[in-house]
Formats: sequence, structure tokens, C-alpha cells
Amino acid sequence: MTGTDPRPHDPADGPRDVVVLGSTGSIGTQALDLARRHPDRFRVVGLTAGGSNQDLFDAQVAEFAPAVSGLGEQASVEAAAHPCDVVLNGITGAVGLRPTLAALEAGSTLALANKESLIIGGPVVTAAARPGQVVPVDSEHSALAQCLRAGDPAEVRRLVLTASGGPFRGRTRAELAAVTPAEALDHPTWAMGPVITVNSATLVNKGLEVIEAHLLFGLPFEAIEVVVHPTSVVHSMVEFHDGSTLVQASPPTMMIPIALGLTWPERLVDVAPAVDWTQAQTWEFHPLDEEAFPAVSLARAAGAAGGTAPAVYNAANEVCVEAFLDGSLPFLAIVETVGEVLGARPGGSASGDGVLSSPGIGDLLTVDDVLAADTWAREETRSLLSRREAR
Repeated sequence: MTGTDPRPHDPADGPRDVVVLGSTGSIGTQALDLARRHPDRFRVVGLTAGGSNQDLFDAQVAEFAPAVSGLGEQASVEAAAHPCDVVLNGITGAVGLRPTLAALEAGSTLALANKESLIIGGPVVTAAARPGQVVPVDSEHSALAQCLRAGDPAEVRRLVLTASGGPFRGRTRAELAAVTPAEALDHPTWAMGPVITVNSATLVNKGLEVIEAHLLFGLPFEAIEVVVHPTSVVHSMVEFHDGSTLVQASPPTMMIPIALGLTWPERLVDVAPAVDWTQAQTWEFHPLDEEAFPAVSLARAAGAAGGTAPAVYNAANEVCVEAFLDGSLPFLAIVETVGEVLGARPGGSASGDGVLSSPGIGDLLTVDDVLAADTWAREETRSLLSRREAR
């Protein structure tokens, strides 16, 4: 999907017109900080948010005076369709799917931080995107896109996604049984929202990123690996078939991938501090413990099954995370329940080794299919959790 780089923006054409979806969240506020620092490069023409921080949103609208603004999913769809150069989709969750498709249909470059829309939409989204139209904003996928510019796609042997390991790196499965929400929200490296932070603790987030990498770059799942890198300085790597591995490194920050999402294929100057090479550096890499953290292998199975399985994986997890955060579901039961829901999905089942069999509601998906699967998965998950509480 990333394909050939789009034509570089000519500064003589003036600032790039940018629409920011999810403007009050972490990605959105950082993007607006970039726009504030570089008024010669960016003109904010659209702002939307979910409505959880009305005061901040009102202040953003007053400051940037966008042509379109509003709260909620429909407002985001309309803003994404507004004529502009770049739509930054910083919405969290499946609600980002329709805005993603609206931006692609409008022909804008899509700076995609809302991984869920690509993962659950799958072939619906990839079919709507022209080559080079989607620029990933996840730090890992931005790193892969940068490294891939160094060689021909046919020369790539595998993609290696790095994972910090979250707050529970090194713990055994037994040691994870009594994990509390407060512990799961105490991420050692990144400052993120609660859902993404818990997803990092379970490694569901990394499972989603494996599916995302497959869809973005077209490599088979067996050519996409995960390695634990606690300091999060190396954001991901690409191994080429001659044995060479290229890495993209910077101190942990989302500012660089956000800036690249807005300016690709160009770079802004001094977006964030670089690695300080005057200081000693030690980079550690560890294999992923898939027994303690089975979310990645479960995501691989869902991604390989295709159809609506990734949508079910994502939706079931979102419901489970809510239950964990309110204290009604144990930490280990998050991924266990997601696996149960995947096995129960229409047209799907799980074999003894956890590999999903059929693709579900059909190979040729529509938006309605995806959203129906999302709704079904949420209802099924809540039903499973209710039965669990009743036992």
C-alpha cells in the first residue's frame, strides 16, 4: 500500500492543507504542535475529536480556525472528505474506519495512526488506496517505510518489528496472574492512552502491528517477526536477502513519525533530538516469550485467516480491556477471551493449536461486513464476560 513515494510537495505551492482527526488525543495534539511550530509548512483546515475534552477542542478550533470542525464519527467522515493535502487519522478504535475510507476516496494522502481501520478493514481499505497514498504513523511502521526506501521490495527477506516488552517484560505467565490495572498502565517507555497502554502490556498492540505490517507492505506473515527491545531506540528493522539489516533509530518519540506522516517523503528539520553518540549506547534485543504473551501468535492466526477475523480480534480486545480497567476481568483473561471469541465467530473455529480455520463472513468484504463483525464480536465478548462473572 505504501508503494511509490508521492510527488514531493513544492514549498512554492504554499503550506500543506492538513485535516487532523482525533485532535485532542496524543497524536492529534502533537501534530498540532508541529503545525504551530511550522506555519510555513502546514495550514490546519479541519479538526475533529470524540468529545471527551470539549474545552481543549474549543481552544484548538479558536486557535486554528479550520474550515471544517466537529465532534463525533460523522464529523470525522465529513472532515476526511474535505479537500486537502493530508488527512491525519489519529482516532482510536474501529470508529476510524469510515473516515479512513473517506480520506482515500477524496484522494488525499492518509497519514494513518488509526491502525484499527486498516486492520479491521483489510482488503476494503487496501482496495481503496492508490500506491503511495497511505503513510504509516505508528513508529514501527514508519521505521519500516524509511528502511524500505534503501532497497527494492524484491530484495526484502523479512520485517522485524521491535517491542518494548511493556511493563511486564521478563515475567512468566504465572507471574502475570495478579497484574493490576495500575501496573499495566505504568509503561516504562511510552506515554499513551489507557487502551493502547494496556495493549502494550498484553502485546495485543504488537499483534495488531503484525497484521498492519502485512497489509501495508505485502509481506507474508512468516516474513514478519517481533523482537523485544526494551529501550525503544530502534523502532524496527528490515532484513534484505544479502544478509544486511537496516535499522531506524531515535530516542522514543512520536514526533518524528507524525512529522513524516505530514511531509512524506520529505523531512522537517530538528523535529526531535537524535541519539546522542557522545554517550555510551547499549541496545538489547530479546526473543519474544510467546507462552507468557500469546497475543502475537493469536493475531498471526487471525491475520492469516483473513475475512472478518482481524475485526473480531480487535473488537473483542477493546471490550476486554474495558473490563480489565474497571476491575472485572483478570489480566491474563484478556487474550484468553479474545481467543474464545475468535473461535466462536460466524463461519470460524479454532483448532487445538489455536489456528483459525475459515475466513468468516466472506472473502469479499464490504464495510457493512466489517462493522457487522465488529458489533457481533463486542456483543459476544460481553456475553462471555457476563457468563464468566456468573460462575
